Amino acid sequence: MEKFSLLLLFILLSISLFDSSQTHAGTEKEKTLAMIKPDGLLGNYTDKIKMIILESGFSILKEVMVQLDEDNAKHFYTEHSGRNFFPSLIKFMTSGPVIPMVLEKENAVADWRALIGPTDARKAKLSHPQSIRAMCGSATERNCVHGSDSPKAASREISFFFPDMLPGQDIPIHDEL
Repeated sequence: MEKFSLLLLFILLSISLFDSSQTHAGTEKEKTLAMIKPDGLLGNYTDKIKMIILESGFSILKEVMVQLDEDNAKHFYTEHSGRNFFPSLIKFMTSGPVIPMVLEKENAVADWRALIGPTDARKAKLSHPQSIRAMCGSATERNCVHGSDSPKAASREISFFFPDMLPGQDIPIHDEL
C-alpha cells in the first residue's frame, strides 16, 4: 500500500509539473533550502525523502551533513527567538545531525512547501496524508524536515549553510560530519 501511495503521489506531481511547464515555459529555475532534521535521520527517512525530492522534479545541487551547535541553531532560527517554543526548538535541532540541501526547479520554494505539508505533523497526517511531514513527523517541532517559506528566506538560509552559492554573510558551520 505504501508503494502504491508513493507511486500515486509521483504520478500526480508529474502531471502537475507537466501542466505547469506548459504554462510557464521559459521561467527561471528557483532554489530553496530543504533540511532533513534530526528525527528524519534518526528514523532512517533520509533515502525516502531524497527519493521523493528527485521524483518530484527537484535537483539536489548541494548537500552536507552537519551537527549544529547552539549558537548556529539560534542564528538560523533567529526569527523565532521571541516565541515560547524557541528553547525546545534549539535543543531539538542540536540533538543530532541535520542534512541541509539546496534544491532547484521552477517554483521550488512553493513546491517544496507543498510537498512537505503543514508544520504540525499531527495536522499533516489528517489534512495532507501524502506529505513528507505526515510520513515521518510526529509534532510541530519534530516534523522531520525544514523548508524555506519565501525566496528571500531561501536565499538567506542557503547562504547560511552554503556561503559559496549565494552572496551573503559567511557563517561558519561547526563540526561537519
